[in-house]
Amino acid sequence: MIARYRLALASLALALASSVQAEPALPPPYAGAYQPQGVDEQGLWREMDEEERRYSQSDIMIRDQALNAYVRKVLCDTVGHDRCGATRVYVVRAPVFNAGMYPNGMMEVFSGLLLRVRSEAELGAVLGHEFGHFEARHSLKGLMARRSGGDAMAWAFVLANLAPTYDVVRTYRDLQLTIIGNYFRFSRDQEREADALGIAYLNTSTLRPQAAAQVWERLIGEYQADALSKGLKKPRLDRVAFYATHPPQVERATTLALLARPDGATRDDGAERYRAALAPWLPQLLADQIKLNDFGASEYIIQSLAETGWTAPLWHARGELYRMRGAPRDLVNAAEFYGQAIALDPVHAEAHRGLGLSLLKTGQRAPGQQALRRYLTLKPDAPDARMIGLMIPQEMSEP
Repeated sequence: MIARYRLALASLALALASSVQAEPALPPPYAGAYQPQGVDEQGLWREMDEEERRYSQSDIMIRDQALNAYVRKVLCDTVGHDRCGATRVYVVRAPVFNAGMYPNGMMEVFSGLLLRVRSEAELGAVLGHEFGHFEARHSLKGLMARRSGGDAMAWAFVLANLAPTYDVVRTYRDLQLTIIGNYFRFSRDQEREADALGIAYLNTSTLRPQAAAQVWERLIGEYQADALSKGLKKPRLDRVAFYATHPPQVERATTLALLARPDGATRDDGAERYRAALAPWLPQLLADQIKLNDFGASEYIIQSLAETGWTAPLWHARGELYRMRGAPRDLVNAAEFYGQAIALDPVHAEAHRGLGLSLLKTGQRAPGQQALRRYLTLKPDAPDARMIGLMIPQEMSEP
């Protein structure tokens, strides 16, 4: 982490240490499967049930039963198998860091989240946070807050139009801003409550609760790497904008670190199990991330994944990232990265393809065509086989 982040983290830790309990409260006692209460909540649940019906048929759903079952198991291991019985988990192919919990018990988990966390404990931290929203009935409370705020805003607008002087008009406009500010503050407070519930679940699970803070520390690093690669000013992650719906990332990382039970630091975090479960999907998730054309963030993610050791899929993904950017030096680097992938896995067909295309673009026709020929030998039924074949002389393409 950069020096400014460390300084902000240390300062915030000192500020929060006095206000945060040495150990967070335990999750509330489980009272059985919750049923909607009142007309408003029943209507909200019916609406969400219909949304879930459409959602479950969407083309963006990842229908890998093993992956979906694994993610749900991590949720249950985090919050308790009694609590998670009321939830349905859907893994969505969307290359962004996100997850969501709906008031009727539907949870969506984005593939970009799976790419960014490194263990069952880290995934459980995020899923527990989302489950906290569900258990605290935040959707209903948010609905009621928006309704009350909307009514007040409407009356303020009417009264401002009837006001006899500009000073009175300005008073009503200030009232509108106050209502808007209170709504976003209400949202941030709900996020803080969900954070507290999420870490409480982890504290009572068999997983390492310190992983919760690591999720946000790594996300901070990704944001900074993204800004650096784009030549932008480093983001201030220790403060939020007026319209922000979440607390600052530095605050969240610090608070979660303080709330994690110290005696849980030696627990298993399930990192090896997580890598094994995600391995079949890792190449696809990396490819989706690279297609975002976000070089700094993608490079950071690949490098962080490689902290436990470089693999052929990681070298291939890095080669793809550099080849897609396409500068002359990038193509030279890409060829080297593809070569590293091939050295680890000589039958990695896509690495031969990337190597061949990179060499061709740098003017190395013979070795480039040879690499493409190897690609077609390994993958004769490739979707782009005809196009690649056009790049190879006829006499070379024949066995």
